[in-house]
Amino acid sequence: MRTNISELSKSRIRRLYWEDGLNVNEISNKLGVSFWQLYNLMDKFNIPRRNQSLVNYVVNKDKPQFEIKKHLSLFEDKLKIAGIMLYWAEGTLWGNSVYFANSNPEMVKVFLKFLREVCGVKENRLRVYLYAYDYQNVNALKLYWHRITKIPLGQFIKPYIRKDKISLSQRKLPYGLIQVRYNDKRLQEQIKSWIDEFIGWAGTQVAKGGRLCKSSVLLKGRMEK
Repeated sequence: MRTNISELSKSRIRRLYWEDGLNVNEISNKLGVSFWQLYNLMDKFNIPRRNQSLVNYVVNKDKPQFEIKKHLSLFEDKLKIAGIMLYWAEGTLWGNSVYFANSNPEMVKVFLKFLREVCGVKENRLRVYLYAYDYQNVNALKLYWHRITKIPLGQFIKPYIRKDKISLSQRKLPYGLIQVRYNDKRLQEQIKSWIDEFIGWAGTQVAKGGRLCKSSVLLKGRMEK
């Protein structure tokens, strides 16, 4: 059913374009008018166009910003289990992002390898948040974690500096502590789903009197039920 062009209001078009995030083609289809009729109306009503960054946001806002690898090698299967366990122990299971905090460089390396090779995250969306004491050289710590994580310094968030007065004998965390962040709720939900799957599998094995040995867990990219 086509709409009478004279009945279209500025507020309705503006709402569909700016509040609902539809593009001109989607709005023209929804309202039953031609693309060019709608385009001319937007000019007549002085409805501004989105800039390219906003257009990209609208186009990509519903797309996952990661790509789970479907066929895992034996090593990648082990890496997936390691990543799940690390996140279960040191990750944040609430909120809208993947947050993993640790001071151990090897654990951080393994978790990032899991994100990169199993979860297929986008490098430019990774962020690092450094926690340090005020007696420490923050720039040196950032360089250290940059070498460990291979994440550009431009993706390091302003650090948190703790100002406690502590004696030399009490000093801990010689390299500070970092939180690796990835802002994607769906990835967090995916990792939580894997954790729940593992918990369910482990509970079943214990109930059966089985043992949780590595060879029984790793079965071509999935957890044995």
